[in-house]
Amino acid sequence: MARGRAPEIKNKKAFFDYEILERYEAGIELKGTEVKSLREGKANLRDSFVRIENGEAFLFNAYIAPYTHGNLFNHEPTRRRKLLLHKREIKRLAGKVSEKGLTIVPLRIYFNERGKAKVEIALVKGKKKYDKREAIKRRELEREAQKAMKYYR
Repeated sequence: MARGRAPEIKNKKAFFDYEILERYEAGIELKGTEVKSLREGKANLRDSFVRIENGEAFLFNAYIAPYTHGNLFNHEPTRRRKLLLHKREIKRLAGKVSEKGLTIVPLRIYFNERGKAKVEIALVKGKKKYDKREAIKRRELEREAQKAMKYYR
């Protein structure tokens, strides 16, 4: 039985608002209807973040739409979800967040080759306004260069 690829949900705003320092892959604890909604691609990571509480990592504000064919067993769309990381990774992240003013945000949710839902999280540092303007300028210059190369060929 051939399966179609499950869509990858990305947090595009995180790449614009933050400078990414370190990336981690984490499992995520989901309910059945949440998995079905993710496979349909009905999720949003905008304004979501990761917080470490009592030695465990949790994902907050991640919106996973209620499953269309679900009934009373449907899930709450923005509930707190536990992330599955090794203890040493959690301790390392907690130490960095507490000492330097860094934060942890999810970059994407995807399904690995074994069909398990994974979250790519990153330790990030907020960008200043001038950094954002610089990124926009660089992107526009690259786009113009691509157009010129296309026209030249």
